[in-house]
Amino acid sequence: MIILILLSSHLHTPMYFFLSSLSFIDLCQSTVITPKMLVNFVMEKNEISYPECITQLCFFVIFVVSECFMLAAMAYDRYVAICSPLLYSSIMSQHKCLSLVLVVYIIGIICASAHVGCIFRVDFCRFDVINHCFCDLISILKLSCSNIFVNELLILIFSLINTIFPTLTILISYTFIIISILRIKSTEGRSKAFSTCSSLISAVAVFFGSAAFMYLKPSSSSSIDEGKICSIFYTIFVPMLNPLIYSLRNKDVNIAVKKIIERRSFF
Repeated sequence: MIILILLSSHLHTPMYFFLSSLSFIDLCQSTVITPKMLVNFVMEKNEISYPECITQLCFFVIFVVSECFMLAAMAYDRYVAICSPLLYSSIMSQHKCLSLVLVVYIIGIICASAHVGCIFRVDFCRFDVINHCFCDLISILKLSCSNIFVNELLILIFSLINTIFPTLTILISYTFIIISILRIKSTEGRSKAFSTCSSLISAVAVFFGSAAFMYLKPSSSSSIDEGKICSIFYTIFVPMLNPLIYSLRNKDVNIAVKKIIERRSFF
């Protein structure tokens, strides 16, 4: 998706700028988790050093939080495009888009710094085996023998912020979008507007549903194995599904793919 958007001049719009940013986040998020996990599946000893584990945790938090707010930024972009089409170019200027993406990454870095900083105050004196496929925050804290109340409070606060604010932004944006779509008289225009937004709604539902289940549920409500499956789902399968969700139902992307294939065939 990133290469396709870079090579196709007609995809150089705010919508596809945000989509390429989301694709970059998905790529990085999968890269942080998947290679080490695959190595662990084939190796007899599944080892990771403490610095490597903390590094993995740090980048994992950065990209997961960034994805939450990137989806919100994409919803805002669709709101402006459908509800204020005549002002779209001026509102979603290049400077505005770059600023939104920068804010997304800054929020991710702040959350990761806070979590990692609080990890350093924790003493680990229990088993040194993480009952997970990667260095997840909750699974690391289960190895602690010191008071982790501050860490758990931080997880709850940031999970609420990173779930509620993007979700509210998305819900409000799509409420206005649906109202605007229903006012469209032509069936063709209405279906085109709905198809533009349905991809983002699908991605949002899958990502936020699995992430909220993992971090906002009471600790006794489900087993550790369920938590593993849920976290693997939103860290590996969701990033893998996003490009498919956005490309299969998008005419512009399909046209761009055909043009690039025709160009390569010509050469």
